[in-house]
Amino acid sequence: MKKHIPLKKFSQNFLIDSHIITKIVELINPKSNEALVEIGPGLAALTKPICKLIDELIIIEIDKCLLERLKKHSFYSKLIVFHKDALKVDYLELFNKKNKLIRIFGNLPYNVSTSLILYLFKKIKIIKDMNFMLQKEVAQRLIASPGSKLYGRLSIIAQYYCNIKILLHVSPKCFRPVPKVDSIFVSLIPYTDYFPYFTHNIKVLSYITNLAFQKRRKILRHSLGKIFSEKVLITLNINPRLRPENISILQYCQLSNYMIENNIYQKYIFV
Repeated sequence: MKKHIPLKKFSQNFLIDSHIITKIVELINPKSNEALVEIGPGLAALTKPICKLIDELIIIEIDKCLLERLKKHSFYSKLIVFHKDALKVDYLELFNKKNKLIRIFGNLPYNVSTSLILYLFKKIKIIKDMNFMLQKEVAQRLIASPGSKLYGRLSIIAQYYCNIKILLHVSPKCFRPVPKVDSIFVSLIPYTDYFPYFTHNIKVLSYITNLAFQKRRKILRHSLGKIFSEKVLITLNINPRLRPENISILQYCQLSNYMIENNIYQKYIFV
């Protein structure tokens, strides 16, 4: 089979380490009765071994050349193929076709991983779990705690929705071409029974965190000053002189709920 030349515009780094591939398949632990969706199958490093364990796999691949390569494999008959940008796929349609929660996995391109994860959170009610290979810094941002330089809007929204676990650290040597950064394989499991955080409306929480972290070096009194007076922040037991990275997820939820309960969110956001 002709060698595939990785395309920079799709940020392609293909997993080639057989030990890591085996470990990832074990961690995903696919079952035949599940609705599995792979984003970016690439050269089929995960696709091939997973197809040995299940009868059907939905794949989303933007690169037409890679789809042509997949057609030459014996397991192709097990694939339901979407030649699309993963950010433009109707995941609700996939859920409705299977009538069951979907499991999503993949080696995500570094250039779209954050926007794709945030996009998938909007579909969280139809997702059973997500297992992704990510750039190390993105994975660390997902699990970052208040006070960390990596703690930000992604940390808050991700931890609001999911229990996140780092499953595997992966060296650049496990990919071709070799990336300049380390990678981490993570699991994101949406909360279903126990919810550690609560806001009346996630759009308001998203708006507040976006506003705060746009000016992350400024103290809250300035970055959120157009919404919350210093007096309100003190009333909510939030120090107005702290920076956005020093405020907990619970406190951001508190701010969100204050906006909603006092009917002031409508000035700033369409809900």
